[in-house]
Amino acid sequence: MRIGLSAGARSVERAIEQATEAEAAGITSLWYPGAVGGDPLVQMAFAGRATSRLELGTAVLQTYPCHPTLQASRIKAVREAVGRPVTLGIGPSHQSVVEGLGYSYDHVGQDTERYVEALVEVLDDETPLLLAALGPRLLRVAGELASGTITWMANARAIETHVAPRIVEAARRAGRPAPRIVAGLPVAVDSDVDAARAGAEEQFGFYATLPNYQRILARGGIRSPAEAAIVGDEEQVRRQVEALFSAGATDVWAAPFAVGEDRSASRARTRSVLAELARS
Repeated sequence: MRIGLSAGARSVERAIEQATEAEAAGITSLWYPGAVGGDPLVQMAFAGRATSRLELGTAVLQTYPCHPTLQASRIKAVREAVGRPVTLGIGPSHQSVVEGLGYSYDHVGQDTERYVEALVEVLDDETPLLLAALGPRLLRVAGELASGTITWMANARAIETHVAPRIVEAARRAGRPAPRIVAGLPVAVDSDVDAARAGAEEQFGFYATLPNYQRILARGGIRSPAEAAIVGDEEQVRRQVEALFSAGATDVWAAPFAVGEDRSASRARTRSVLAELARS
């Protein structure tokens, strides 16, 4: 299985350590959020030079603050530094964030489609492009123009009934290869499911305040990130991860979170199960 982890190091040194540990454990990818360490591409470059097989990608870089030509130049520079392809995950972010930067969010679908079109023109086949697509229009764009989509807060039901059918059909109509569907969710291995869901609510509950995530949660028949999170003992977590693949995901990127008093032990338990799945 293609199992990735969310990268969250606060320094270059820790980013290198995190990447080498992940590769040694059999994890297939690391995904860097746009805010990590100020610029995730710096951490990716150092992590990539310290590893040889690990896929490194962004999840995700915002479109509005960065011109597509500059975006392409930056990711190509990282690829050259690393010596192998890296994956560019982009997305338009959210209305509150974009308007806070002084941009208009009034035509986000149109703006994002044009951005992807421009980006594809200046990228090459050695740079996989994933679009953070949750709604119908951007899923179509991801299928027609990109290598696939990278989602957050889409559970197995949302993947199976909404994400996969739309993006796969868009790719088919465009004559493109089957798209990647990289499904991201919080994950914690803990036998106390109620405590784990309470922890998920505490750490990820704010995502429910954002309309884009409200809609994808509703597509999954749930209301909160706590319900979307993958939690339970080892066997329960395995089954939930496998369900994402059965629903149409090609990759899963997990954001491990700690539960209980011993946070290091909690994260280690979760990463152990994810590494086992990656090696299966």
